[in-house]
Amino acid sequence: MTPVLPGATIGILGGGQLGRMMTLAARVLGYHVIILDPDPNCAAGAVADRVIAAPFDDIAAATELANACDVITVEIEKIGANAMAAASAIVPVRPGGHVLHIIQDRARQRRWLNERDVPLGPFWVANTAEELGLAMKAAGAHAFVKSSFGGYDGRGQTRTSPRDDASEVWSSLGSSTCVIEKALDLEGEISVMVARRPGGACATFPPALNHHVSGVLDWSVIPAPISGAVARDAVRIARGIAEQMDVVGLLAVEMFMLRDGQLVVNELAPRPHNSFHHTEYASLTSQFEQGIRAVCDLPLGDTESIRPAAIANLFGDLWLHDGATPRWEQALALPGVRIHLYGKSPRAGRKMGHVGAVGATAEEAVTLAIDARARLMPR
Repeated sequence: MTPVLPGATIGILGGGQLGRMMTLAARVLGYHVIILDPDPNCAAGAVADRVIAAPFDDIAAATELANACDVITVEIEKIGANAMAAASAIVPVRPGGHVLHIIQDRARQRRWLNERDVPLGPFWVANTAEELGLAMKAAGAHAFVKSSFGGYDGRGQTRTSPRDDASEVWSSLGSSTCVIEKALDLEGEISVMVARRPGGACATFPPALNHHVSGVLDWSVIPAPISGAVARDAVRIARGIAEQMDVVGLLAVEMFMLRDGQLVVNELAPRPHNSFHHTEYASLTSQFEQGIRAVCDLPLGDTESIRPAAIANLFGDLWLHDGATPRWEQALALPGVRIHLYGKSPRAGRKMGHVGAVGATAEEAVTLAIDARARLMPR
């Protein structure tokens, strides 16, 4: 295969903060970037050469993007299949439509993983309210019910108890196919990032340890303070999924660590991931540069962690205190702290950026990141 060399043009389907950070990495390597996104003022637009403002299922827009680019990648899963196919007929689209087809549908994703003996927690798929009721009973005292399509950062899902009415849960999630997952006894949550070139060469980052609040990532640290055996097992599982799915580009694999020592897969994301933003501070190669290298078929970078690093997410609520400005100088006064903002308009619950921090240990990095975020709060 012929690599796509610096000086060429990369198309990115999606212009959110992930597209913005991928664009910045591509710029450093000397590439031009064109974004396709429904929002003409998307976050990535400020740093890209051009934005094609169109829906993600717009075949004409995808064709226009492909005709202007040498390779295309994605920063969001919800790209229309016909638009992917139209672009793929002109230039390489990495990862391919077959990957998005599996991952866009939670039920399809779970079945695909289960058929390949990937470790999973007990799950059921419901296509009616009655099937949901049976699954909730089978799951026991508590379960997580997730819409099969769409939903992220805690949206499109709910936790149930035996007192909940299945019909009401079904209606609240749009009366469409759901995946029901048995609540598990968790020790923690980790993720692994795999980068893979068209010829099959792979590189993996060390696992990150993640902490969620209300289903949304609050902080993450790399390398995860876990045993070497657990880390090796997590990398083995993630790499195996990427190879069997024939991913080209990036694949983030979220996993649960159970108290009995098992690892089970939770979710897949074929793009950069919030839980690896700290690779910009901790690693010889960031996830964003690695993603560009992978889709352009360039040698993959070294993923070694130079030192522990953590991020703490910043949400729009921080900006909504009577119009007061976050106290940037208070956080930046702390040694080892950086701030990364995504260029988005604030609203409650919206990810606006993150605080990054490095430390001698993972625990020290997490403490520093959380402290820096607390200092941002307006008086």
